[in-house]
Amino acid sequence: MQDLTLVIPAKKEAESLPSVLKEIENLECSKIVVLEENDKETIESIRDFNVTIIFQNGKGYGNALIQGINKVHTNYLCIFNADGSFNPKELQNLLNYCQKFDYVFASRYLKNASSEDDTILTKLGNLIFTFLGNVLFSLSLSDILYTFVIGKTNSFKKLNLKSDDFCLCVEIPINAKKMKQSYTDVPSNERRRIAGKKKVNEFSDGMKILKYMLHRFIKK
Repeated sequence: MQDLTLVIPAKKEAESLPSVLKEIENLECSKIVVLEENDKETIESIRDFNVTIIFQNGKGYGNALIQGINKVHTNYLCIFNADGSFNPKELQNLLNYCQKFDYVFASRYLKNASSEDDTILTKLGNLIFTFLGNVLFSLSLSDILYTFVIGKTNSFKKLNLKSDDFCLCVEIPINAKKMKQSYTDVPSNERRRIAGKKKVNEFSDGMKILKYMLHRFIKK
């Protein structure tokens, strides 16, 4: 995995991020943590780990990921959450698929997949947005809002991503489809987060994502 970089967006993750970094510290890959400079508690909690820290020049989940992606120099990168919900044991399998595809989307809803962190509300919302993405943009995905995504760095950088918020999770596959880049999805088992609350608000962020998808559909 020496040719892989994990891009880890973090916001007030002092409780969970040290455990995540401890779990992946022996992986032979690069790690980039992207956070706000005033998040002193999280910064202090990871000061003893061998990671590259990037301070955001803006705010938001998407903003953090875009800045992290732009700093990657390895051939492959993976979006890797700071809350402990992604299992690093799945990385090699995801990376293997990158030999044939530009992107590999992990999915909690395929056969032999699962989630310990999903709720009825988030699962229902995800199924609705996945359906809309597949219908409006001719996608073929089973879990459009799950951001455990790995792919070729050059392909990511060609996407010209612009969303500062959680709309980025649908912007990635929409732009990839528009650019005729290849992708697949594979089963994943999401773990229960180590600590803290979800940063996504089911209603307000859901409305933002819905508006974004409809705007993109009207423009195409």
